[in-house]
Amino acid sequence: MMTNTQKEAELIARLARQHGVADGAVMAVLEALRRGGGTMAQFSHVDFGGMSQWSSGMTMVGDMFDDSLKAKLNTIAAELSAYLREHPAKPQRDDTNVSYRSAGMAHAGSWWPEELGSPSAAGSQNNMRYAAFPERSRLVIDDHGKTEIYDTGDHRISGVSQSQSTASTLTFVSQHGVVRVSDLKRVSAT
Repeated sequence: MMTNTQKEAELIARLARQHGVADGAVMAVLEALRRGGGTMAQFSHVDFGGMSQWSSGMTMVGDMFDDSLKAKLNTIAAELSAYLREHPAKPQRDDTNVSYRSAGMAHAGSWWPEELGSPSAAGSQNNMRYAAFPERSRLVIDDHGKTEIYDTGDHRISGVSQSQSTASTLTFVSQHGVVRVSDLKRVSAT
C-alpha cells in the first residue's frame, strides 16, 4: 500500500510534468496552501514569475498579463487544494499539547507575536505589513512600526487589498465578502 508521502511525491511529480514546471514550483504551491489552510496560497517561485497568490476565484502571478501562466497556477493549486481536503493534517502529540505540524513560516526573525504561530498569509507594501492567523482568529497589522492585533471572528481571510493613498488602508476578502479593518475588533496594540 502506498503511503501519503509517496502519494504526495507522485502528485507533485505528475503536476510538474503535466504543466511544464519544476517539482519545486509545485512544492512551493503545496506548502503555501498548507499555510493557507488549503484554501489560499501566497508564495514566490520563478516558474510562476515570482510573487504569486491563489485562492478559489483569484489567481495572481508575477506577470499579471500572462493568462496562460495564471491558468497553469489555477489548475495546479485547485488540484492540490482538493488533495489537502482529502488528506487533512493529522494532529501530532508532544508531552504537553496537541499541535498541527506544517511547513509554515518559522517565527525566528518574524515581527508578529510568537504565540500566534505561523500565518496562513503575510505580506507587506511600503511601511505596512500584515499576517493572518485563521486558526487563532487573529489578524496582525504593523503600520509604520505600530502593531495592532484584531479578532477576525469567523472570517477566513483569503485575499488582501491595500489602497495607495496617503492614508493607506487594508481591506480583506473572506467567505462573507469584503472585510474592512475598521469592521474588526481590535484586541491589542503595541
